[in-house]
Amino acid sequence: MFIFLHINADSSYLHFVYNATESPSEEVYDYIVVGGGTAGCPLATTLSANYSVLLLERGGVALNDPNILLEENLLANQLPTNDINSPGQTFTSEDGVLNVRGRVLGGTSMINAGIYSRADEDFYNESGIEWNMSIVKSAYEWVEEAIVTQSDRINSWQTSVKTALLQSGIRPYNGLTLEHLQGTKIFGSLFDQTGRRHGAVELLNKAKKKNLRVVVLATVERVVFTSNTSLGLSAIGVVYRDTNGNSHVARIREKGEIILSAGALGSPQLLLMSGVGPRSYLSSLNIPIVFGQPFIGQFLNDSPRSLITITPPFPLDDIGSRVVGITKSFYIEAVSGMAPFSSPVSPILFPDPYPPLNLTVLSIHEKLSRPLSNGFLRLASPTNASLSPIVRFNYYNDTRDLSQCANAVRAIGKMLRTPVMEQYMSMDQHGQRYFQFVGQALPQNQFDDEAMGEFCHNTLSTFYHYHGGCLVQKVVDSHLKVIGINSLRVVDGSTFVVSPGTNPQATIMMFGR
Repeated sequence: MFIFLHINADSSYLHFVYNATESPSEEVYDYIVVGGGTAGCPLATTLSANYSVLLLERGGVALNDPNILLEENLLANQLPTNDINSPGQTFTSEDGVLNVRGRVLGGTSMINAGIYSRADEDFYNESGIEWNMSIVKSAYEWVEEAIVTQSDRINSWQTSVKTALLQSGIRPYNGLTLEHLQGTKIFGSLFDQTGRRHGAVELLNKAKKKNLRVVVLATVERVVFTSNTSLGLSAIGVVYRDTNGNSHVARIREKGEIILSAGALGSPQLLLMSGVGPRSYLSSLNIPIVFGQPFIGQFLNDSPRSLITITPPFPLDDIGSRVVGITKSFYIEAVSGMAPFSSPVSPILFPDPYPPLNLTVLSIHEKLSRPLSNGFLRLASPTNASLSPIVRFNYYNDTRDLSQCANAVRAIGKMLRTPVMEQYMSMDQHGQRYFQFVGQALPQNQFDDEAMGEFCHNTLSTFYHYHGGCLVQKVVDSHLKVIGINSLRVVDGSTFVVSPGTNPQATIMMFGR
């Protein structure tokens, strides 16, 4: 059992968290949930009310890490992002864009900016999932009462961004709301008023303790199947490995289920490694074919991000993100903090060239609401589940995405021309006012489509909102059951056709609940 120092947190769930090295060689449960992240934690908690549940997480526990838990370290995060025990694992897509995936109990809700905003109405209509909207509402509220802070008290940079959004025409002002409404609003946060993070991991505190066993540092290598003439193909268990290299088998009871909640990379990766995927591809890797499924790992989508970053002419210790501008085709958010040269996340937050020394940075980001370009993933290894799969998102492969990016960047330019932003301009020796850009400046002629497109390409980064790979009606049905296989579901962002709202984590936690 794990014992940790903690920072003002309810960590009662640690009483049923174990290292995989403590697991028996074989065990049996009603439900096995693979992935203790943003979806897996609320899902396992919910199931534990009536069933025995095993929750398997490949990462560890981050309760004693102030760089993860405190908002003041949001940009100064000294994540050893490729160490086996680190809460984040970086990967670079074949597009050349550096990205990161969660590897910690609580998932990416433990390493992101904490933004909490519910899905847009179009998401539900386009998802292919059968929703009961009254249950959706109560599920959101279940999450929010536990870990979400709602406050209209925002710092000076966020106040300026809010005013600039309104002055530049992104109206109306909707105040503090968790709902997805066009205009400008303040959203909820996983950071409380003291700046402490409350991630999805704390939803485990609501579990029925005697029914839930959480096993961390457990790398699931494959799903185990059986087949007979009467029932067809069924999932019956999983094989996972601990940090000592020992293998463990967990099985489900009759009428139980295995639920993959390993994320848009992890869930399709595990299915492929288990022999479920395109037949010719599996054969090329000498993976025994269990079930031919051509769409696993396909239709992978990530929202491209472009941004501007400036440094103010005066000291500013503002930290975090609380405001968003919502239009039909794009969203605009902003963040501020101290960006140190030594941080490995600097090139993720601020693409090359990124801040060369410790300084306060103010950034404004754009995100496309419905990017049309999509890609795929394939295995880096047919047997090593600890390696991230090889990913290609094909950013801007559909030129309409590039046009929308140009429109969003023009909106940022319009914000910078509002009166409220003048205070953030520096002055040269001749009395000329200018923004001190860190990295690439906005094009001088923002009506030049070619220049704007070049800016979008040169500043391309990610919002970390990648999804797809196990889409509804292609890999899973409207109840999230894997098509053609009994006792196996996928419940995470890999099933999403589009990203929900401005930021997906609220919807993913609701989804798990």
